[in-house]
Amino acid sequence: MKYKISLFLLFIFVLNSCQGEDERRLAEYKKEAKKKEVIFNNINKGWVFIDEPINEVSEQNAATWTEWRDFLKEIGEKPKKTIGAFQKKSAAIAKKAMLLNNNIPAQFNLPQIKSRISILITKIKMMDLFIHLNQIPDEKVIFLVGEINKELVSLERQMDKIVEKSKIPKEEGEADFLKMLDTTRAIPNSAPPLDQNLPKVE
Repeated sequence: MKYKISLFLLFIFVLNSCQGEDERRLAEYKKEAKKKEVIFNNINKGWVFIDEPINEVSEQNAATWTEWRDFLKEIGEKPKKTIGAFQKKSAAIAKKAMLLNNNIPAQFNLPQIKSRISILITKIKMMDLFIHLNQIPDEKVIFLVGEINKELVSLERQMDKIVEKSKIPKEEGEADFLKMLDTTRAIPNSAPPLDQNLPKVE
């Protein structure tokens, strides 16, 4: 009889401890879910990209430069409902950004454009990295969205500047002068130094 009572008490004890464990797990789960909801809401609110061309040049590029058009379209489509949707969208934006190095129109295939594209890609990759962490630093993701917008504006303004500069008529003989400057840069401007060990001729 004592054996049965002991077993019964042990069973009650195990049952109570399991219930306590379940309650603790449920509380942790609710806390984690609330934290994820806050992160989602913050990212959802801060996920605003400048997807419309800011000037006529950028608009014309969107019509002729496929990679640029596809990139603007990708950043213009905002994900919905889950943090997983934002993670997928971030990865898709990073892929489209990488393609911006392809088929750059000849007029813009210049170091100042390439460097801005490179900075833009770096910031997009950073955003993609942060949004895929287990503990998402939502403030950093939102900050990088702002930084990406700044780089987009900088890139589009640089394109505009190049087009405006190309419209300025060159003066007569300026093209020849610039060509001559380029060829003189190719010629070394001084003879190699003499070997100090050679005997001097007098």
